[in-house]
Amino acid sequence: MIRLLLKTCLLVLCLCLLGLSAGWWLAQRPVPIPAGQVDFTVSPGSTARGVARVMREAGIEVEPELFYWLARLTDRARHIKAGSYEISSPISTVDLLEKLTAGDVSLRELRLIEGWTFAQMRVAVDAHPDLVHDSRDLSAEEILQRIGASETQPEGLFFPDTYLFDLRSSDLDLYRRAYREMQKRLDAAWAARAPQLPLESPYEALILASIVEKETGHPSDRGLVASVFINRLRIGMRLQTDPTVIYGIGPSFDGNLRRRDLERDTPYNTYTRAGLPPTPIAMPGQASLEAALAPADSKYLYFVAKGDGTSLFSTNLRDHNRAVARYQLGRSRQ
Repeated sequence: MIRLLLKTCLLVLCLCLLGLSAGWWLAQRPVPIPAGQVDFTVSPGSTARGVARVMREAGIEVEPELFYWLARLTDRARHIKAGSYEISSPISTVDLLEKLTAGDVSLRELRLIEGWTFAQMRVAVDAHPDLVHDSRDLSAEEILQRIGASETQPEGLFFPDTYLFDLRSSDLDLYRRAYREMQKRLDAAWAARAPQLPLESPYEALILASIVEKETGHPSDRGLVASVFINRLRIGMRLQTDPTVIYGIGPSFDGNLRRRDLERDTPYNTYTRAGLPPTPIAMPGQASLEAALAPADSKYLYFVAKGDGTSLFSTNLRDHNRAVARYQLGRSRQ
């Protein structure tokens, strides 16, 4: 009786070993996939069987029970990471499980450019094919509400950078990340600001930084450009900066700024109104944030573009007019 029991146990053990060997062999064989690239998304909290089902629906012919037991026996079932994945060539069940537990998700990117307006940012976000466009039918104010922003105007609130995201992420997540990044950068720059600046809040600093961003043609001039506007604010002199006027004209601006444009009053015309405009006019980058809050120490009140990307700075109107005549009118005043 004992001998029979031992033979039975030995037979079961052999069958188990054979089963495990066969299962391991199957787990290392390439799993058939459709031609081309296959995308699928694992939701948070998915079980191993649920993940296998999602992959089968995507066209990956993984064996659900084999995947489930492989995940269980290797203690990886609870380590599968949510996200979007891409498979472009046949892959074994073992490697597939490794990919899922390593979180080797599919990433896409979107670059937001320094100096872009919110309208330009929105065009880029709406055009990206790998985002889920949850914001497409929302107003700008509704987008701000959805991402938890307290402001009602979106201009300048999003930090320009290259953002990586999972395939088929919500565009609201990208807006939220860019907004929080700007808040973090602005708060840090404000905390490290130079003393006695004529700026009352981080938002005013953001407005000034956006003007510096649009007015700077060469990085080496950024601190001096910022100093000109800081010096003007200190003495109550109007900023008289063309980019704010252009922003106030809006989409109808044809690229040619005329005298009548400088004389037409809008909330953004810094020729007709003193102080800062009511909102930023673009997305400032890190360097412009730092320049606005730690400008160069200068007495300059004027600058003019020299045509090579740099500017010439002046402390008085007479020298400035000479510079304008030289570099913008093509003649020198005697």
